[in-house]
This record gives sequence, C-alpha cells and structure tokens, in this order.
Amino acid sequence: MGSWQPLPDGLPPEVRHFVDHLRRLKDGTGLSLAALGARTAYSKSSWQRYLNGVQPPPRHAVAALCRVAGLTGTEVERHGVRWELAVEAWPRPAAAQGVGPVDGHGGGGEGGGYEDDPTVPWWERLEEHAGHRPRGPGRLLLAAVALLSVLLVAVLVSALVFG
Repeated sequence: MGSWQPLPDGLPPEVRHFVDHLRRLKDGTGLSLAALGARTAYSKSSWQRYLNGVQPPPRHAVAALCRVAGLTGTEVERHGVRWELAVEAWPRPAAAQGVGPVDGHGGGGEGGGYEDDPTVPWWERLEEHAGHRPRGPGRLLLAAVALLSVLLVAVLVSALVFG
C-alpha cells in the first residue's frame, strides 16, 4: 500500500527490523492509516509516527494491529517480543535523556524507557470488568434470606389481620 518514507538515520537494527515488520503487517491489511486508526484506539497521526520510526508504539497498539491483521497465538507473541527488543533499543529523545519522566511514571534517563501505554480501548475495559461482578453462593444465599424474610413478614401480618 503506497511507498513508505525512509526511516530516520541512526535507528538501531532492532528498531528498523520491528518497524519493517509493522509496515508489512499494516500493508497486508489493505487499510489506509485513517481506516487503521478507525479500527484501533490510535489515530492516523499516531500510526504515522509509529510506522515511520519517529516514536515507538505502545504494546497495545501492536496488539491492535495484530488483531486487525488477523494474527493469533504465536504470531502475536513474536510481534510482542519484537516490540520489547525495539523499545529497549529505541533512541530516547535528546530533551528527555536524564531529565525526568519519559514514560509518565517517573522513569526517565538511563534505564528509563518507553513504558507500555496504559490506554486501552473502552470496549476492552468492558470485557475486563464484566467478569468482576460478585456471583455465586454468597449472592444466592442473600437472595434466599431476603425472600424468606419477606415471606415470614407476610405470614405474620396475615395472622394478625385474619386472626
């Protein structure tokens, strides 16, 4: 799908390899950047930065691209490993080296890298929280006790009224 601009000079081989794989994956979808942005939680301009080697993508963005491309299982895991290697080697912005948080969690400077973006699409958050509702014997027992209490009150009231 179209030609890609050359990657910036000075990118480590791990980063070049990773971005090349992402580009091929994106091209395999047949989607434009705008369409890819519409199917993921990341904008067209974010995808431009990621696929042109300007900024490392968050892990969730890589997972979203894999999902859109129809990858599963070990293929997705391979892209996750490539992401880890690339993020380790990715050059840090000059202004951020040793000056404070790069990742938004206070981990700047040496050893402080690009952290995984905590942004998760709203539809995935719904799936996460759907399984956290308390169910089971405790809830059933509470309902049974409440029903028996109402029934007991009804019997007592009817006994008093009808004598």
